[in-house]
Amino acid sequence: MSAVAAKRTIRHRIRGEELTGASSRTAPVWNPATGVQQAEVLLAEPADVDAAVAAARDAFAEWSEASLSRRAKVMFAFRQLLNANVERLARVVSAEHGKVLEDAKGEVLRGLEVVEFACGIPQLLKGEHSDQVSSGVDAWSFRQPLGVCAGITPFNFPAMVPMWMHPLAIACGNAFVLKPSERDPSASNLVADLYAEAGLPDGVFNVVHGDKVAVDALLDHPDVAAISFVGSTPIASYVHARASEKRKRVQALGGAKNHAVVMPGADLDYAADQLAAAGFGSAGQRCMAISVAVAVGESGDRLVEEVARRAREVRVGPGLDPASEMGPVVTAQARDRIVDYIGQGAEAGAQVTVDGRELEVGGGGFWVGPTLIDRVEPGMSVYDDEIFGPVLSVVRSGSLDEAIALINANSYANGAAIFTDSGHEARRFQREVEVGMIGINVPIPVPMAFYSFGGWKDSIFADHHVHGPEGVRFYTRGKAITSRWPASGATDPGDAGSMHFPTSS
Repeated sequence: MSAVAAKRTIRHRIRGEELTGASSRTAPVWNPATGVQQAEVLLAEPADVDAAVAAARDAFAEWSEASLSRRAKVMFAFRQLLNANVERLARVVSAEHGKVLEDAKGEVLRGLEVVEFACGIPQLLKGEHSDQVSSGVDAWSFRQPLGVCAGITPFNFPAMVPMWMHPLAIACGNAFVLKPSERDPSASNLVADLYAEAGLPDGVFNVVHGDKVAVDALLDHPDVAAISFVGSTPIASYVHARASEKRKRVQALGGAKNHAVVMPGADLDYAADQLAAAGFGSAGQRCMAISVAVAVGESGDRLVEEVARRAREVRVGPGLDPASEMGPVVTAQARDRIVDYIGQGAEAGAQVTVDGRELEVGGGGFWVGPTLIDRVEPGMSVYDDEIFGPVLSVVRSGSLDEAIALINANSYANGAAIFTDSGHEARRFQREVEVGMIGINVPIPVPMAFYSFGGWKDSIFADHHVHGPEGVRFYTRGKAITSRWPASGATDPGDAGSMHFPTSS
């Protein structure tokens, strides 16, 4: 690897301060475009997690009693600061993740939409009221915050995915501890700065950097009420089981193998454009990337030809270069894993139509080019496993029935798309496919912030999806009130106590 450049140390943000704490271990933060280490990040010990949770617990006592108006004002101020710092935050993301700058800006803006949704918290937390449910008795309900909530987030969206969590958690009156990916941690510290500038009290939002030690400490901590996680399916299952055993509320989003079905009647030029963008954008490091194109009937040969042409035309280069359309992958280990999967596909009999292993980019870095593999079948590792790289597999199918059955047989169920000119085909697809999010002539059907994001089956271990209305429900719990105010000195028989189970009258 290239020599280590002069590097900075990325520290925890606890109770409004930048701290080293008990951390003595560090991890490298690379520049994926050059292969040079640009920083080191502290890896938290359990004592650091204890300090962050204690800060959040102390801050929760006051913040949970803050008026809805005050919480909304902080969110509006945070929104304004985020909007003013889109470029700055995007550059931080691009420098550590490797994605191109415009893609990083898009990530920040989609996270900003969740903040905008959270600005409406007075409306979102309105309760229910029923007058006169029984003689002289009223009933109502409202929702209260949980306490200290924690987020454990992946490298692929270091700004957006945390913003699926903390704006709603905080707006609902909780305090929050974020454990971002140690691969690209700086965006989270910048967000902490913006929260402080927005007027959020110290301790309401804290950042601890780390690895499994920090994760386990959060999962086990008795003062953490809820855990939100996004990552691979094996780790999501682990997080869900361990946190649930500790009686925490958990939402754990796992992996994906998103399919896009292309029908013979679809506009193949349009479909090829969309598939290339959805398969190779952000170097395929998206949980909603299209990794399998299902070519139905006679659409296959021309679809492969058109996607292959577009794959070869993708301009691959450093994320901060305005000419680049796709950047490097995040680490050398990620590159090696992706390259190995391409080789496995070829060995299994699939046709590597465009081979990203052949890409050459000068200056070092973690490069894999857009890759298109045709004649892929279930049972091949390139089909069965989540590769998380710029690899698009093509499966041939004889009919829409076969395509739907193929998708439903897959254990991953995040999203799926169909390209068609038939409303009947689209309606069948949206009703029969067993995934959480559907796109119709839209390749990456990530819902807007006022809906909720989440898959089915092995793509989620949770009762609630993230952000949107289900996010509000996840970060609060309901309380039902039944009230009666008998008149002073009244002798109404209904006011007398009864040994029988109460009924309405």
